[in-house]
Amino acid sequence: MPEGDTVFRAARLLDRSLSGQVLTATDFRVPQLATSDLSGGTVTATVSRGKHLLTRIERDDEAWTLHTHLKMEGAWRVHRPGERWKRPVHQARVVLTTARAVAVGFQLGIVELLPRDQEESAVGHLGPDLLGPDWDEAEALRRLLEDPARPVGEALLDQTALAGIGNMYQAELCFTSGVHPRTPVGQVPDLTRLVRRAKQMLELNKERATQSTTGNLREPLWVYRRDDRPCRRCGTTVLVAMVGPAGRERASYWCPSCQPESSQG
Repeated sequence: MPEGDTVFRAARLLDRSLSGQVLTATDFRVPQLATSDLSGGTVTATVSRGKHLLTRIERDDEAWTLHTHLKMEGAWRVHRPGERWKRPVHQARVVLTTARAVAVGFQLGIVELLPRDQEESAVGHLGPDLLGPDWDEAEALRRLLEDPARPVGEALLDQTALAGIGNMYQAELCFTSGVHPRTPVGQVPDLTRLVRRAKQMLELNKERATQSTTGNLREPLWVYRRDDRPCRRCGTTVLVAMVGPAGRERASYWCPSCQPESSQG
């Protein structure tokens, strides 16, 4: 699933490509919006909130928000009018057309059109956004510690605690902090430092297409998806296991030498 920095870049692409332009056509290829038509509306902005995208459109005295979420496979692409799309046509879920651009949302996990005053119904449950103007470190720490016994790997993925961390950053943050992902969040030696590092990682990576937590784009990640391979720091074989509550388990990666579970709590 895309991380918060990936979604931030998608919002920036849509904002730069569409904002200030009038929609000449809209095509919503999902059953609940099949008859919706916002042509004639002006796109005023696209912003990200955690892993959610909000495209704001105004027409006459109407104000709408197109709420989309990439989930596992989704992506937004912007083409010039008449240009061949870079992904199969049958994967398109939303097409927004202006005189200068055609923005296509492929395989989007969520597509809904909301009156602007209902925007918070889609994203109001989220915790502070690591890349957003609402970032509040103290509030994020408070939410993370509401259940101090909760495994830190699970807590970091909870978008209602802080928004923007996915599986990759969860694994990399636990590694760079030297904590096993099953460590109770209340026993993390310096949770404030971990949260600050999370913000730093996303801030740095929002400016580049290749995500890196090591500082080396040739070897960009420490442990994520490196199971059965040697740890970049000590050479011990990286492990992977499914962790989290039943029905919502996620793959978690760690180095048993750099992140020994037995030494935590």
